[in-house]
Amino acid sequence: MPDLVADSGRRRAVLAKLPRIHRPDGSPVKVLLVDDEPALTNLVSLALGYEGWLVDTAATGREAIERYRADRPDVVVLDVMLPDTDGLSVLRTLRQYDDGTPVLFLTARDSVDDRIIGLTAGGDDYMTKPFNLEELVARLRGLLRRLANTAEESDERLVVGDLWLDESSYEVQRGGEVINLTSTEFELLRHFMRNPRRVLTRAQILDRVWNYDFAGKASIVDLYVSYLRKKIDADRPPMIHTVRGVGYLLRSSDG
Repeated sequence: MPDLVADSGRRRAVLAKLPRIHRPDGSPVKVLLVDDEPALTNLVSLALGYEGWLVDTAATGREAIERYRADRPDVVVLDVMLPDTDGLSVLRTLRQYDDGTPVLFLTARDSVDDRIIGLTAGGDDYMTKPFNLEELVARLRGLLRRLANTAEESDERLVVGDLWLDESSYEVQRGGEVINLTSTEFELLRHFMRNPRRVLTRAQILDRVWNYDFAGKASIVDLYVSYLRKKIDADRPPMIHTVRGVGYLLRSSDG
């Protein structure tokens, strides 16, 4: 069962100090919450409601797919274990409709293998039960930050060597070849490209891309850097470099 802050008034006061995240047109963010525990979905829906988001719920994999197709959400919170199927199968089906919607897995299991399977299947983040509601909100805010209606993140193209990234269309190309990225991979690459030739520590990357302290699990950065390298540097001169004992940097392949 998720943790709750005893004083809901204090929770609302804390959230009120954070910038609102909404769709570019100003409408509320839509969340699809998939879990078969009514108590959990009620509490999570309440917490996300404080953010001003609209929450739709589903208790089975089949229902989740139907809700997703009917009203494309901006982010999905997906339990790994469902009554009729597993969350990984649901995610594979969702990815047939859209490869860019951020997905956060909920799982009662805490093995490294389970977490890696979820992420390699196309998920963007995960949380193990029981979890803290405030942390869940923080993680979703991190995944949704690309939807924020701010001038800083609109109509801007970043270029490093033969690699370019369009922040308004979410397109990425290298050497004229289109590269398809998940939302988290896109955020990671954007952070690198905003800081070319600058060494970024794992802690800095966690704070900027995931927007929360990952409780020492900096290995998630290494995992996603490996994903980016396979897509950005595959069969090309490398641009993403490891600085041993420190972190990573991105620089043009010609120096």
